[in-house]
Parts: sequence; structure tokens; C-alpha cells
Amino acid sequence: MNGKPMRREADHNLGHPSSVLVPLFPDQDEELQVILTLRTDSIRHAGQISFPGGRSEVNETPVETALRESQEEIGIEPTTVNIAGNISPLYLDRSNNRISPFVGFLESKPELTRNPNEVEEIIFVQLDQLLKDQYLKREIWELQDRKLVVPFWDIHRVPLWGATAMMMSELLELYQKFLNEE
Repeated sequence: MNGKPMRREADHNLGHPSSVLVPLFPDQDEELQVILTLRTDSIRHAGQISFPGGRSEVNETPVETALRESQEEIGIEPTTVNIAGNISPLYLDRSNNRISPFVGFLESKPELTRNPNEVEEIIFVQLDQLLKDQYLKREIWELQDRKLVVPFWDIHRVPLWGATAMMMSELLELYQKFLNEE
């Protein structure tokens, strides 16, 4: 032993298990749209853009969490979602959440019902729009008494940044690979 704490394989299991759904659907022009939410000011991650999701309940699988939370928050019927797979899990130290993101396809734009206790606004964004450089910005922000360069998408009055932006970046990388293969 060299006095340093050992890093165990189980360390990736830290945090509260949480899941989000990355809901995608083709619009009338067959362009893929992603559904995002703007959180109300009264809940965790208040006032931020996010994917629908939350913490897992006892004996619930990560996919079940993503589908349940999406139904509770914006009314997506779980039976209408075709889960394509997941993107990389993400641990958030500040909230002690371990997030499992699942990409799910819907056949068309769903009828949505916003839960006003959790969601201030439902936001639809075309994936191709997020690929355009004009929407991706970088600024120096002061966060927790530190100045950091923060990348974000300027697609709404509230920037799309943080954990959601990290997940979105991976989704867009996969989407770009898909487009290049066509």
C-alpha cells in the first residue's frame, strides 16, 4: 500500500441510481426532434434544461425509471417508446446521482401533458439544429467560486449545459456517425 485510497471496480456504483429518457421522434419533414424539459424552480436542478427522468424507486430497473419518470413529467406513454439503447452513464458528484440515459424512439410527435410541479416547459429541438456551430457557445462562468469555460447550446432563453449537454454531446456524436453511414 502506498497510502493512496484504493480505487475499486465497485466505485462506479456510487450515488443514487437515476435514469433519463432521451426521447426522439420524426417531425412532419422526417427530421429527428428531441424532447427536453425546463425544470420548475421548486425541484432539484431547478430552472435547468434536462431530459425527462429522475431517481429510481426500489426494485425498479434503470429503463423502468426512465419510462416512469417520462410519463410522470410529460405524459409519454411507456408503451409508445422503443428503447434503442443507452449512452454512457454519468455520475454527478454535487447531487450524488448516477444517471443512466436511455435513447427511445417514438413513431411521431406524442401528445404531451406537462406536470406543473416538475416541468415549467416542454422543449422540442431538431437534432440537426444542435449540429450547427452557431448554436454551440463557450463562455467563462463563475461556478462554485471558480471560473470555468462552459460549453452550452444557445437554443432557448435558458442555456442547455451541464450534465444534459454532456449526454447530448454523446448523442450527437452517434447521430453524426449514423448520418455519415447513410
